[in-house]
Parts: sequence; structure tokens; C-alpha cells
Amino acid sequence: MIAIFTVDKFGRKPLLIIGSVGMAIGMFVIGLLAYYDSIGVGTLIFIIIYSASFMMSWGPICWVLISEIFPNTIRGKAVAIAVAAQWISNFIVSSTFPVLASFSVPFTYILYGIMSVLSALFVWRIVPETKGKTLEEMSGMWRK
Repeated sequence: MIAIFTVDKFGRKPLLIIGSVGMAIGMFVIGLLAYYDSIGVGTLIFIIIYSASFMMSWGPICWVLISEIFPNTIRGKAVAIAVAAQWISNFIVSSTFPVLASFSVPFTYILYGIMSVLSALFVWRIVPETKGKTLEEMSGMWRK
């Protein structure tokens, strides 16, 4: 819900980076709390921080971004591939979590925190900002 009011004001890229950082903080702290067997209210707080960070960024914004970022000539196919990749990634995370957690719960959360940091770096370095740009401008960007 927050993203509805912030995505056009702040842009997609800053919100994705901020969300990734918030998600990383949540995962790292949960991993540390699990390492020290300190599961309790603190863990709940950082689960909420992780969830809120996801809900204001990757949850809704990835759908906006994939519909805006691709040139008109390939948009349909590119969106289909991006959506498929997103669902495959969801499946991989869901199916590997139990295996990773059986090995080490703290390691699992630290690994997910690292992935969140990598996603922030990916957005910062590679993903173009689409805020305020027309579809034609985005298509022109890909021609360069």
C-alpha cells in the first residue's frame, strides 16, 4: 500500500534500493538472533522490518518496473520471461529454505541477507530509472 503513494514521487530505483537494504538488515539481524538462540520479540520486529521493506519495494514495484522497462518491440515476450523468472525464483527460495535451514538457520538468513545486498547493488548499477519516462524514451534507451 505504501508503494502506491511513493513509487511516482520517489521513483522505482530508490525504493528498490531502500527496500533491499531494509530486507538485508532484517535478514542479517534475524540470522544473528538465531545464531545466539535469542528468538523472541526482537526476531518478530525484524520479520516485520523485512516484510515492510519488501511490501514497499520488491513486492509491488517489480511488477511496475517490468511493464515499463522493455522496448515496445519485445515487451510481451520480455514481460513473460521476467514473470516466469520471478516465479521460478520464488519456487527455488521456497523449496531450498527447509534444506538450508536444516543445515544452519543463521547461515540461511545471512545468505538471504547477502542476496538482498546483491539485489541493491544490481539495481544501483544496472537497472534504469523509469520514473517520468515514456515507453518511447525507454525504448530509445535500449537502442544506445
